[in-house]
Amino acid sequence: MPSRRHRATRALLPVEAVPIATGSAQLVVDAERPELVTLLVNGVPSSCLDLDDPRYLEFEYHQQMAAVVDLLPPGPLRALHLGAGACTFPRWLDSVRPGSHQLAVDVDDVLVRLVRQWFELPRSPALRVRAADALTTLSGMAERSWDLVVRDVFAGDATPRELTTRSAAEQVRRVLRPEGLYLVNCVDRPPLPLARAEAATLAEAVGPVMVVAEPAVLRGRRYGNVVLAAGGPGFDLGRLARALRVLAVPARLLDPGESADFARSARPIE
Repeated sequence: MPSRRHRATRALLPVEAVPIATGSAQLVVDAERPELVTLLVNGVPSSCLDLDDPRYLEFEYHQQMAAVVDLLPPGPLRALHLGAGACTFPRWLDSVRPGSHQLAVDVDDVLVRLVRQWFELPRSPALRVRAADALTTLSGMAERSWDLVVRDVFAGDATPRELTTRSAAEQVRRVLRPEGLYLVNCVDRPPLPLARAEAATLAEAVGPVMVVAEPAVLRGRRYGNVVLAAGGPGFDLGRLARALRVLAVPARLLDPGESADFARSARPIE
């Protein structure tokens, strides 16, 4: 049951696009499920929230990331999110890992303010949302300060190149705790040259890499999201593979050995 405040907020959601610092933002309410709202940034889907259920994840890549995070040791996490959008994944993490402390950064200060206004997000210190550049934020973080770093940064439909380099990955490694996990949302087209190059980069700069995607994407048959998971503790790979197979849209796991084969033809991004 949504809270009284949340019901009132929902009634005030704009129906037209609104200007933000980097262009425009628009909220699209699902006609069959009015609690489901998608945030479009410059016409590109950025986030999707169930206003009544923070544990619901609509986007397949979020479901895949959640399956990986579910295998981390139990308890609260310190999580840094590079790319905030509507804070769908931080909101989910706060619900499944109560007591977590999270920071989400987005370069668009207007969008940050609007997202806090539009949606009932966890408050600080559970979730801080900051208008900041992702790479600058990373560079200013203390060593070994985060259990989880999630990169989900896009300008249009592409990740800024500076966030895909070895230097950026080394910054992530620096701020992660010894068994910390780095999750990356990479969007690519056949034959997945960027995903392969990013996997090669992360393997050298962060640690063992797992690759997760829908089978058709991995086979190079269509454009789509590829989730890269680098570092982390020793995972039960069989359990993770089973969890990915039973998603509404089944996904395939490439273990570190298979991921090395996946990236063999690629060079790290300098």
